[in-house]
Amino acid sequence: MTPTIEIIDAAEIWRSLESAPRGKTAAREVLAAARDLHGLSTEQTATLIRATDPEVEAELFETARSVKETIYGSRLVLFAPLYISNYCSNECSYCAFRKGNAEARRRALMQEEIAGEVKALVEKGHKRVLMVSGEAYPNGGFEYILDSIRTIYGTRSGNGEIRRVNVNLAPCTLEQFRQLKQAEIGTYQIFQETYHRPTYESAHLAGPKRDYEYRLGTPHRAMAAGIDDIGIGPLLGLYDWRFEILAVLGHAQSLEREHGCGPHTISVPRIEPAAGSEFSLKPEHAVSDHDFLKLIAILRLAVPYTGMIMSTRESAAIRRQTFELGISQISAGSRCDPGGYTESESQTAQFIARSTRSSATSRPWAIRHRSAPPATALAGRAATSWTSPSPAKSSATANRTRFQPSRSTWTISRHRQLGMRVGSWWQHNWRPWNRFRDRSPPDSSTESGPEKETCSFDRHSHRTGPPGHARGTRGGTARHPHTARARELPLGWATGAP
Repeated sequence: MTPTIEIIDAAEIWRSLESAPRGKTAAREVLAAARDLHGLSTEQTATLIRATDPEVEAELFETARSVKETIYGSRLVLFAPLYISNYCSNECSYCAFRKGNAEARRRALMQEEIAGEVKALVEKGHKRVLMVSGEAYPNGGFEYILDSIRTIYGTRSGNGEIRRVNVNLAPCTLEQFRQLKQAEIGTYQIFQETYHRPTYESAHLAGPKRDYEYRLGTPHRAMAAGIDDIGIGPLLGLYDWRFEILAVLGHAQSLEREHGCGPHTISVPRIEPAAGSEFSLKPEHAVSDHDFLKLIAILRLAVPYTGMIMSTRESAAIRRQTFELGISQISAGSRCDPGGYTESESQTAQFIARSTRSSATSRPWAIRHRSAPPATALAGRAATSWTSPSPAKSSATANRTRFQPSRSTWTISRHRQLGMRVGSWWQHNWRPWNRFRDRSPPDSSTESGPEKETCSFDRHSHRTGPPGHARGTRGGTARHPHTARARELPLGWATGAP
């Protein structure tokens, strides 16, 4: 396992924060560098974290919006969490699944019940799920996890099926990771929760999860076993968000150094109230809405090609605001308890979800996410949430407040009516203005790595990035699915589509 000091150096993180310049000039120099899409160093990121001037923050939000639009366009990936068990062997003070929670009603779904949950999700239009389990595996141990993955892939409803199963599981051994690889999972997701060791030890009172270093080295073991797509992230609210952002970047950089590519995704969940957890009701380091939007914008500039996930913990209003700033994946129609999609009587959920919007109601927002407020309007808001114009306002007022739909909105809506799958394949090949230009095949000299098809999609891979942008690729000329021009990709942070 990689030594902790090579992954997270807390003293160095604090030195970076304390020594970072706070002037407007330094922050604007960093923003100018971020527009080149090469990512940011730890020192540059610290400079943006320390920037508090309203004008600079407005420029930060606008730069993040520009970077997000340049790389991802209007694409937004939807998925649903699928909880199969809430048994756990850990004592995490902020979680309803913790072993000592007397209020929790325990349940592990049988394979037939998992199939029923999958059918319910497929009938709602889902193609991707994040399979989640508490960190204890009844009914056969780790084989229960492998059986569940096979059940999800093997379940169909009409012509629909789940094409990609991502997993959020307890730390695994090398052999277990190899078994997950053979089971054809998509992304292996694991959160360090907090990178601040004293806080980690005080929040995790007992169980295997109390081992800080073992958990921190888990993404490295997964990559060593051949799993390319890794998802990481902190649980915001356990400790100072400024420290956590620099620490998660340090974690990503350690993966880059050792394995040639950083994490596939970074998640930014905030602590939410959980049944039987007093700790979760009043977190000491709660993150305000304004700081939340700011850290998302900073992460988008620091790792421009890494997918960013917004969970069901956030309200619809906050989710809309984050779409333009950097979020590239969201959950839709989520339930956070085993059997939640098929049964009216809920089991103990991991936390209280703010948004349970279905995929049907989320998709229009995903398509028209530019109707969120301009980024400049977000600067200076401490803890307020933007809301769309009320019906009582005149159309002129509404037009001044809201963005206009993108050029692709009509076409996406039309193809949804025809029942066609909307994805980056279509966005690259069937945009109306693409019909009238020569779409000759990409020059083979620009391709690198095993992925030659630029926009293929199957359950084995959801990376739809351009040639030269495959994971592990060290740069090269690429054709982006959302731009008609070729561009030199930066070294290091080429981690594929979200």
